[in-house]
Amino acid sequence: MHQQPEELYELDLAAPDVDGAAMLVHLDGFMDAGAAGRLLTEHLLDSFDHQTVATFDIDRLLDYRSRRPLMTFDKDHWEAYESPSLELSLLSDGDGKPFLVLSGPEPDHEWELFTAAARSLAERLGAGTAITYFGVPMGVPHTRPLGVLAHGTRTGLVTSRVQLPSKLQVPASASQLLEFRFGQAGRDAIGFAVQVPHYLAQAAYPTSALTLLDSISEITGLTLPAEALKEAAERTNVLIDRQVAESTEVADLVHGLEAQYDAAIGHDGDNLLAEGEEMPTADELAAQFEQFLAEQQRGDTPEA
Repeated sequence: MHQQPEELYELDLAAPDVDGAAMLVHLDGFMDAGAAGRLLTEHLLDSFDHQTVATFDIDRLLDYRSRRPLMTFDKDHWEAYESPSLELSLLSDGDGKPFLVLSGPEPDHEWELFTAAARSLAERLGAGTAITYFGVPMGVPHTRPLGVLAHGTRTGLVTSRVQLPSKLQVPASASQLLEFRFGQAGRDAIGFAVQVPHYLAQAAYPTSALTLLDSISEITGLTLPAEALKEAAERTNVLIDRQVAESTEVADLVHGLEAQYDAAIGHDGDNLLAEGEEMPTADELAAQFEQFLAEQQRGDTPEA
């Protein structure tokens, strides 16, 4: 039996006409170095009042046994269950301009139906450009501005400041498929991937989220608050700089990446896809950083 995309979600409000509003998309479960996309999504949802526009049927999309939700047991009974949700929320920026955020766990099943459902929602609501965003690990130092890889569904939609190879093949994600299917349907979609120092890839790194926020603000014209992310980034950078000062090995790695970065910038502008991943002992040094930050933050995301 042919299934309709509209069967996969339920509109929680009378469908508002958002008149070209950007639809930001972040799905947990795929690569997200520095927790860049997650931190930004949480920051936006915490910074603005928002209302749920649509809720997806999570039971059809999630493999609970591979990503088990948490339950709380108190003395002699189960007290709480953290039910997963995949929702489209409506927000308004600092100037009252509406935008949408699609967030939640990446679907494990029915990707084609999910992307069709997301497109159905965008068309019903009159949404504009879809924007996906996340972090990728790269051989770059935390002491230099982070690069952002940008791509779009048509020529001229966005210009990347970082040069990419002409063609490469990578594992797919639901967000990437959404961008691809939107393009095939003639809808505008953009993807941003912030380059996160590989030795910080497993840590919560607010600077990466701040960089994504700047890119999204620039392309959409949205007025998005940055102060809380800036404060979190400053706190985290103090911890990182302390670790650099306390370890000759870590300092040597950072200085080597700085020299490589500066040489790449001087040679051909913004091509940072150089030899960073070939740096020796990077895995060992990454483990040191990740353990250090985990201990300092006790596994918690820095407050934004």
